Amino acid sequence: MTFFLQLVISGLVIGGVYALVALGFVLIYKASDVINFAQGEFLLIGAHLTLTFMLVYNLPLIPAVLGALLVAVLLGAAVERLILRPLIGEPIISMIMATIGLSSALRGLLQVFWGTETRTFPAVFSQEAVSFGGLVVSPVYLWSLGLAVLLLAIFTFFFKRSLVGIAMRATADDQQAALSMGISVKIIFAVTWALAAAISTVGGVLLGNINGVNISLAHFGLKVLPVVILGGLDSIPGAIVGGFIIGLLENLAGGYLDPLLGGGVKEVAPFVILVLILMIKPYGLFGKQIIERV
Repeated sequence: MTFFLQLVISGLVIGGVYALVALGFVLIYKASDVINFAQGEFLLIGAHLTLTFMLVYNLPLIPAVLGALLVAVLLGAAVERLILRPLIGEPIISMIMATIGLSSALRGLLQVFWGTETRTFPAVFSQEAVSFGGLVVSPVYLWSLGLAVLLLAIFTFFFKRSLVGIAMRATADDQQAALSMGISVKIIFAVTWALAAAISTVGGVLLGNINGVNISLAHFGLKVLPVVILGGLDSIPGAIVGGFIIGLLENLAGGYLDPLLGGGVKEVAPFVILVLILMIKPYGLFGKQIIERV
């Protein structure tokens, strides 16, 4: 039972980060029908920037994260303005291919500036494990889970209650109607990309504190795709629920099936789960079924 609970806690932590990064995917898709394949690179850039501010400029964690968030927001807005906006009106596949090209370019630049070696965050959290009735948990896991849940609650409130969040939802539902109400769709697109980059930065910092920072962190963006599709590409609640489901099942598969089958099950488990669920619910758990009438 202790082993099972350890796997559940680890799965919840990773699931919370999955849900955060998945929010970035959903935001961009809802606003522009584009799947951003560079989301993993945004995550890695945020982690590297935070580390650089801490190690080179000797900033504490919170100022370093705020500096990285500022750069990420500017980067996200610049990507939307310089790369995606000129493609408005073009086939969606052109915009998707642009994000794939952006992913490769950013990954190459990251290797030039920061290399491929693993870098670790300075000890920010207590190194003394916390014990709950025989269950031993590292403080970094507890902090990461708590921060992930708190941020998910804040973003959910932002989308439902704030004026900007309501404008983003209106733009996602009907761009023409949003324009008729005086909403600047171009500004909303820029805000969406900036916010997605900021969300990825937070996810990168949380993961970096757990596993360190290296180029493999960029692959996390692709690992989040099953979460997004499982929850529903256009559903914010689906991204949150899907993140925790995939995180839990992935960790349980790694703990119980990897030793029996020689490893590798943890990596493919999310995709197997995705296929099985989509056979029952093709639009995901919370996705909207689109019916076109001719």
